Amino acid sequence: MKVIKPSILTLLLIVSICIQAQYKTDKPKAGEGISAFLKRNNRTEKADYEQFLDINKGKFDKNNGLRRDIKYNLPPIDKDKKVKKDKVDKTSTNQKAVVRRNNLFGKKYAEYTIKSDKLKGASFYLCSGHGGPDPGAVAKVDGNVITEDEYAYDIILRLARILLEEGATVHIIIQDAQDGIRDERFLKNTYRETCMGDAIPKNQNARLKQRCVKINKLSQRDKSKYKRSVFLHLDSRENIKTRIDVFFYHSPNSTEGQKLVDTMLKTFNSKYNEHQPNRGYSGTGTSRNLYVLNNTKPVGLYAELGNIQNSFDQRRFLNYENRQALASWLALGLIKDYEDFKMKK
Repeated sequence: MKVIKPSILTLLLIVSICIQAQYKTDKPKAGEGISAFLKRNNRTEKADYEQFLDINKGKFDKNNGLRRDIKYNLPPIDKDKKVKKDKVDKTSTNQKAVVRRNNLFGKKYAEYTIKSDKLKGASFYLCSGHGGPDPGAVAKVDGNVITEDEYAYDIILRLARILLEEGATVHIIIQDAQDGIRDERFLKNTYRETCMGDAIPKNQNARLKQRCVKINKLSQRDKSKYKRSVFLHLDSRENIKTRIDVFFYHSPNSTEGQKLVDTMLKTFNSKYNEHQPNRGYSGTGTSRNLYVLNNTKPVGLYAELGNIQNSFDQRRFLNYENRQALASWLALGLIKDYEDFKMKK
């Protein structure tokens, strides 16, 4: 009987097929980065990120990003660890959790659970830029008009919800009774926003003064020793090729403001190293004479989240998962700042 030996090419093909069979695969959605793609597929560990890069060599675009036409191998999940994690999560939610509701967050996100008292004793005054008659910076993406105020407002709501979950007192200064937190890519611009129920003036100076007066009145009533104002904006550069990382301002001569900015820079740098280790973070933090920083009593943080004109920066806020990540990272910085504050008291 004649024995037919397989060729080297056949053996290599068999090995290749076997290797591919080890992994589940998936295609990324529009605007999805590696971290968001892995999160959607329940791969959230740092080791998952590193393994993902290793098992998909040669499949990324020139900017080391995902290509929508490619199926990517997914790192295997340790089933035993997943079962243990699920049990822990289910047990923790069975404790006496306090569920509350804020209709400003919209139907899907209105209810939230108090998870901890990390921020008990802290008061925050959250103010998204522009609003009402002033949409702020404007750009056009795939035939859709996007405006600064809508995206800054969505992120400020996400930040407010996280801070409330950690036990903080939170005041949302600019409000829209209908929008809520939205997961759409393109957020429709409206002119409904108010300053906590009061119509927003058309005059810029009057607008800024209105929100500062509101913050100061709330701050005067609050008994918290730790009070922080947060102002969120999107920048607009004439050169659409200009990419900018999230950067921060604090009021001149504000020691506490500078500490908060430094903490934010460290937080964002750490998160970029974790989620995009080959990219790096180049955000800056400086003092600046801005009306809202100079005319509000609580220590202020002013954040610019990206260039609304730049296609790469647009990914940072068009994708709702990235908007949630921005809110989460801002919250981490505020939590760390509060912890440092308590240690010194």
